[in-house]
Amino acid sequence: MTQNNAIQLFEGKQVRIAWNEEEEKYYFSIVDVVQILTEQPTTRKASTYWSVLKKRLKEEGADELLTNCKQLKLPAADGKKRDTDVADLQQMLRIVQSIPSKKAEPIKQWLSEVGAQRIDQMIDPELTFQMAVEDYRRQGYSERWIENRLKSIRTRKELTDEWERSGVKEQKDFAILTNILTKAWSGMTTGEYKRYKGLTKENLRDNMTNLELALNTLAEAATTEISRNRNPQTMQENKRVAQSGGKAAKAARDEVEKQIGHSVISHKRASDYLLPTEEAEIKGIEDIKEK
Repeated sequence: MTQNNAIQLFEGKQVRIAWNEEEEKYYFSIVDVVQILTEQPTTRKASTYWSVLKKRLKEEGADELLTNCKQLKLPAADGKKRDTDVADLQQMLRIVQSIPSKKAEPIKQWLSEVGAQRIDQMIDPELTFQMAVEDYRRQGYSERWIENRLKSIRTRKELTDEWERSGVKEQKDFAILTNILTKAWSGMTTGEYKRYKGLTKENLRDNMTNLELALNTLAEAATTEISRNRNPQTMQENKRVAQSGGKAAKAARDEVEKQIGHSVISHKRASDYLLPTEEAEIKGIEDIKEK
């Protein structure tokens, strides 16, 4: 499962959420919502409340609801990812109805709005890119880097769609193929590459230089086209395709390095060159005016 974690705020209180790209739905941390509804002072007490509620729901015959709820690894207060009970929007709304609270209606509306925002983005994907542009601008990334990053996002989506078409379903398999592809052109797996740049939880692509990002995008685009041509049917065949796509980008990397006289793989991060927020906003406005 391709999972993107985030934190949303409801009246200043944090709710951990995860977007499942394969299922195209949000999952919400049940304990976080329970803590808001019951106004419990600690997460531990909210967890206890949820345990008691689960038992009551089971006794009332809500087995289907509880069975369909799942656990995902979400960031805890100590920064570590831990298994956490989560529910999708429909399940979460049913759980909210089971808890007497003056905040029930406001949080139901909030949950629906969060889900609707993502649905709007799915109906009009351009909204997603517009939001991404604004987020990167606020962080201070250059217009050139943002343009390259958006191209990489589109290319990555095309690749994952192609992998799914060829039968890749498990998250671990997506990770395996990504590591093969990345190592073929860069000489490092994704994890090794992140450690080389001194990254921990940060997104690797958000910290690639323009040249690194271009080569990684080339590797993914080449893999997509090779896959469409070869039509792999097994994981082993997909691995060979990923290797071929990565090698195509490695050939381009070798030629560039021959011209510039040094490696394109850098300890530097794109974030090292971010402008202060105020300056970035001014520059963004100026860039828009020039266009």
